[in-house]
Amino acid sequence: MAKAGEELIERIIQISRVTKVTKGGKKLRFAALVVVGDGKGRVGYGLGKAPEVPDAIRKAIERAKRNMISIPLSRGTIPHSIKVKFGASSILLKPAPPGTGVIAGGSVRAIMDAAGVTDVVTKSLGSTNPHNLVKATFKALSQLQGLEYVAKKRGKTLEEIIARLRV
Repeated sequence: MAKAGEELIERIIQISRVTKVTKGGKKLRFAALVVVGDGKGRVGYGLGKAPEVPDAIRKAIERAKRNMISIPLSRGTIPHSIKVKFGASSILLKPAPPGTGVIAGGSVRAIMDAAGVTDVVTKSLGSTNPHNLVKATFKALSQLQGLEYVAKKRGKTLEEIIARLRV
């Protein structure tokens, strides 16, 4: 959960108008897909549905705050490349040198901005459905491993791992 006084970045990815046809007519509702992050490596997404747009956004933000994950960041970028598939969507995330910026499409860019990633190159492969693309990106971010974790797992020091990366 977010701590009191913590400023969160909220990005609306998609607002859909959903109509349910019943015997009595059409019931109009809205679905909002939202990403919330603190800009320091914590990010979450949520889907909210309601008869009014503001209520749907509020519900989505509440759900996103509950589903936040932490991602390892090293010098403003991700620690390593990763390719993940979710449904028909596939996402490729690659670390980038400082000054590159966020090279990403709409929904992936919103996630990276909310997470605090400043330099990354991404490519959406397959379906660009925003829901599946967000889920694929979150699956990829949750599978990232920090340099400290890799060093500990391999029984090496952090300096040895960083020196190996520069080669």
